[in-house]
Amino acid sequence: MTFDLEYNSERTLMIIPEYGRHIQKLVNHCIALETKEERNKMAQAIVDVMGNLQPHLRDVPDFKHKLWDQLFIMADFNLDVDSPYPEPSKEELQEKPEPLAYPKAASKYRYYGKNIQTMIDVALSWEDGDMKEALVFTIANHMKKCYLNWNKDTVDDAVIFKHLYDLSDGKIDLRNTEEDLTDSKNLLRKRNTQGQNHSKNNNKKHHNNKNRKR
Repeated sequence: MTFDLEYNSERTLMIIPEYGRHIQKLVNHCIALETKEERNKMAQAIVDVMGNLQPHLRDVPDFKHKLWDQLFIMADFNLDVDSPYPEPSKEELQEKPEPLAYPKAASKYRYYGKNIQTMIDVALSWEDGDMKEALVFTIANHMKKCYLNWNKDTVDDAVIFKHLYDLSDGKIDLRNTEEDLTDSKNLLRKRNTQGQNHSKNNNKKHHNNKNRKR
């Protein structure tokens, strides 16, 4: 007795493997049907089965539209049926996406983050006065805090003023100021205190949930 075994390596590749080979065979059979009425009836049945095999698609907007698109894709766009949705084209599927617009030149002071540059731009748009001066020193103190998060030691105010001068293209110059920024120890202590408070709150929530009656 001999058996004619069919190996997967000898079979044609499935276009959408998630649905399995049986669904692909049903799609191929649907294409081969002679009358359009038969193809429409079978195509609707295939879409219903596909929906049962992929229940997570029910949470996707227009999941029926997605199923019909996948049906045409598995049919290699050779299925002549009346679809309730516009039939997709092979050119649309093979169209390459537009390239992402990456920044051409990244800042050498990446540890400050992108929001610092936005804050500096806002400060430059303000008129000179006490409000602008307060904002500039707030930005400088925030830069010092970011630097300490990266360096985790200490930093001289002159370094922060130099970086602020560079990031503002020389429009904000505090290099000769006599005012000092917040002391590094205070910034580090404040950061550690915030971390401890966050840890205590999490422990308190865990303790309350543990004693809660179910």
